[in-house]
Amino acid sequence: MPDFTRFRVIVPLVVLVLAVVPRTADAQSRRDLAAAETLNQRMQAAETRYREAVVRIGNADPEAQAQSDAALEDMEDVITACARQRGCSLATMLTSYKRLLKAQADAEGPVDGTELADPVPADPMAAEPDHSVIAQGAAADVPEAARAAALLADEGHDFDRMVQYNPAVQEAIRRWLTDMRSALMTSHENYQHMRHLMWPHYQRAELPEALLFGIMAKESNGRVHSTSRAGAAGPMQFMYATGKRFGLGEDGTGFDTRYDAFAAAEASVAYLNERLRELDGSIEMSLAAYNGGEGRARRIHRASGGKDFWDESVYRQFPPETRDYVPMVIAAAWLYLHPKQYGLEFPEVDPRPAAITLEQPSSIYQLTICLGNGGTRDGFMRVLRNLNPRYDADDVIAAGTPLDATRRIAGLYHRWCTRGPRAELARTLVNSDPGAAVVRAGSTAPATAAKATATAATAATAPRQHRVRRGETLSSIARRFQCSAGDLAENNAIEPPRYPIRQGQVLSLKGCENQSTP
Repeated sequence: MPDFTRFRVIVPLVVLVLAVVPRTADAQSRRDLAAAETLNQRMQAAETRYREAVVRIGNADPEAQAQSDAALEDMEDVITACARQRGCSLATMLTSYKRLLKAQADAEGPVDGTELADPVPADPMAAEPDHSVIAQGAAADVPEAARAAALLADEGHDFDRMVQYNPAVQEAIRRWLTDMRSALMTSHENYQHMRHLMWPHYQRAELPEALLFGIMAKESNGRVHSTSRAGAAGPMQFMYATGKRFGLGEDGTGFDTRYDAFAAAEASVAYLNERLRELDGSIEMSLAAYNGGEGRARRIHRASGGKDFWDESVYRQFPPETRDYVPMVIAAAWLYLHPKQYGLEFPEVDPRPAAITLEQPSSIYQLTICLGNGGTRDGFMRVLRNLNPRYDADDVIAAGTPLDATRRIAGLYHRWCTRGPRAELARTLVNSDPGAAVVRAGSTAPATAAKATATAATAATAPRQHRVRRGETLSSIARRFQCSAGDLAENNAIEPPRYPIRQGQVLSLKGCENQSTP
């Protein structure tokens, strides 16, 4: 049998590490994200080596014990490094640890050849089926393991205590489970792909992850390019002025960082912390401020003497939209924490991040077509858009450009999108011109070679124009037509630093290499 005594060393180490995790509010860089992902991969590899060693030990391999010890030492090193690395989730690391504890409990079961009886399935309507901790068999023998597991699981209970589960929230849960079930599932799927970008900000600020999910689900369903009629934008739906206060807005290239999941989550944390400080830590009142205006929330809070959101004298002073918004966010968060109680099975996705480098010019539309569904229902367009918010779906992105993706997308890209009939089909479909299907009056034949040559010569000497579409920015137009955003701004007298353009504005494409308007 493998030596499990090392687990008794790892567990107190884990508890100690949890106690000293730094809680800074510094911005997390993409380098931090890459380092955290490297640690995740090391932990997964160590777990795999350990499980292989267990099998070899069972087969009396004399070298297997050393392999087992080495794997556990790697896990210790990774946990220690994780504590020092911004963006590294100890909860994720401890998932591997908990799986090995379960393996320990199984290995230390009956050794007389008998089999354990099938466990009685948990009642899905029990009080807390979703906040379960480590199996009692393992925790009873290793008290530190129970404590570590409780630390991991207690976050959900913290949120439960921070909000009220009342009839308004119950009614909102009913809506999420019926008419809005599809939106809830979509929100969860989108969030899983962006979790590594958004959750670390909430984790460092000790804000519940469920709150992040609830706000995002209600605000945008996890679509980073979502824009409201009032002008709120991005996955967390910041208004321009509010976003600017918390570091969001034009970044100098024409891109609005409200659409960036990483930046939007960071700003959301700063906003919520500010509201919580001035509203006596009330989640409901902070959410009311998020939706109904912080000035209104402050006035109502002070005038009421700090009464709760659900107090009639407070509740009735908020507009109907806010009275609906608050319980809907809490309900989505509640379902995120308690899916089993409500018969929910959220879609399983493989969100492991990866990067692809385009081998040829392409657009997200083109990639969506050549990637196919890949075992999903809806394909990968939303994932690619969420992870690459700087690009519109029809932007032609230059070869050599790196794009954020997932491991699944990366594999499919190299299989289907670099060459072959599916890649050619995708290119044909996105470059098709509906106007070419229309036969002009009095002509049934295609243009002659001479006419085509004259047309091409005219196009080469006369710069084309582009009419600005909804949601476009100067930088996205420059990328599409392969020219400098600065030259495009200068040729059209567009003033820095915001480079404002409006829907319907006609821009000259002088100096752009690609002057064909898709």
